[in-house]
Parts: sequence; structure tokens; C-alpha cells
Amino acid sequence: MNGAGNDFVLIDNRALGLELTSEQIQKICHRQRGVGADGVLLLRLAKGDADLGWDFFNRDGSEGEMCGNGARCFARFAQRHLDGRESLSFETLAGVIEARLDGESVTVNLTPPQDFRIGERINTSAGELEIHSVNTGVPHAVLFVDDADKAMVSELGHEIRHHEHYAPAGTNVNFVQLNGDGSIRVRTFERGVGETLACGTGVSAAGLITAKLHGRGSPVRVRVLSGDDLGVAFEQDGDSFANVQLTGPAEFVYSGQIEI
Repeated sequence: MNGAGNDFVLIDNRALGLELTSEQIQKICHRQRGVGADGVLLLRLAKGDADLGWDFFNRDGSEGEMCGNGARCFARFAQRHLDGRESLSFETLAGVIEARLDGESVTVNLTPPQDFRIGERINTSAGELEIHSVNTGVPHAVLFVDDADKAMVSELGHEIRHHEHYAPAGTNVNFVQLNGDGSIRVRTFERGVGETLACGTGVSAAGLITAKLHGRGSPVRVRVLSGDDLGVAFEQDGDSFANVQLTGPAEFVYSGQIEI
């Protein structure tokens, strides 16, 4: 499946009892020697009151707390394995996520944003940069640029992701361009993956910080590298945000079997 170009392998693990190793996940996600994906999502039974649970792994085999695009794909995948319901909930390491489905479009709520850090300055190979941060389920840094197409996402993204300022966990890095029509463009360097065609929690972080610093109202429309548009809706009360929701496509590509 893919959500705005961010692609995943999804497995119904309720009866299989799979415990994938890091090496197996890397093999599945390898684009030449496996299926090829940005991550792996396992559907499992819930441990609490949610409808279902997930186990989410980045393509390097590390476990991820949350993924906005993955959450939308997971909701559509889960819908196929339940009764076709139009809303459902599932457990993640970041908390319980609720989803509403309308065809290929899925809206997921995100956990309340935390740890806003605005206007911090760090030294990099490109000089001293002003960077803003927020946790939208996973930590994100936001860097405003004049032209997202010219941003040094791979080089500078890798450097900031591993910067001592964000040690020990590191951070995801978003390069954000403000557009004249009120929308934004975002390119994201993700922990454990590298640059992806889209990052849901990164889009949400970029939208919230853009609203906070540049007065953009809800919803913020976000164009990602794949060319898709995502929507970030929220309720804002001064510097506080609540009821953050991410809306965008979630598409099935194909199903099959792989030996691991």
C-alpha cells in the first residue's frame, strides 16, 4: 500500500504470530532484493479497548512509534479485515489512533503535539540555522527554506537527524516552503529511512509550526514530494493545539506472498 507515495508492506498477524527480526524487515523492504517499502506494518489484536493494534517498523528494522501515512494505510487494510466499518481505532506506541474512512481518503487523529521548541539555532555545515521542533507522535525538526526543490535534503537532513542537539533519539527533518496561496510544500528526511515521498507526522509538524509562526488557519494544505496534497486540520487556542487530524489518500497496490 502507499499513502501519498509513502509505501508499506502490511501483514495480518492476528493468527500468524510473526516476530520479525531486523534482518527480515530489511529484506522485505529492500527495493531490489525484497518487496520494497519504507516500512512494515503488522496488524495484531488489541491489548486494550481499541479495535486493533499495530506493530510498525522502519525499513532499517527499527521500531517506530507512529507514522501518519502508515496509519491511513493501516486503517484501510484493517477495514478490509473487519466488517467494512467507516471508523475504527488502533493501538500504536504513541497512543490510540482513531480513523475515519471515505473511499481512498482516510482521516486519522494524531496524538496531542508536545515539546514545541521554537527558534532554536544549531551549527551545521551550512552555517548556523534556525530550526523549530515538535513531537507529533515522533520528533520532528522544521526548517523553512525559500525553495524546497533546491533544499539539500539528503545531506543536511542526515546531518540534522544525527545532530548532537537531538541526541540520543535523533529527529526527523522537514524542509518547508511557504506558498503564496496559503499552502506549503514539504520534503522530509525520516529516521531509519532517508528522504521519502511523503511523511504524515512530518506534514503535520510542518503544518502546526506554520500555523504558529505564520498565522495559517486550519486546515493547512500540504504538497509533498509525490505530488499529492494532504490536509492538516486542528483546533488552536493561542499557542496550544488540539484535535490534530491528517487527511489524505491510502491506496492498495497489490497483494502476494514472500518467503522470509
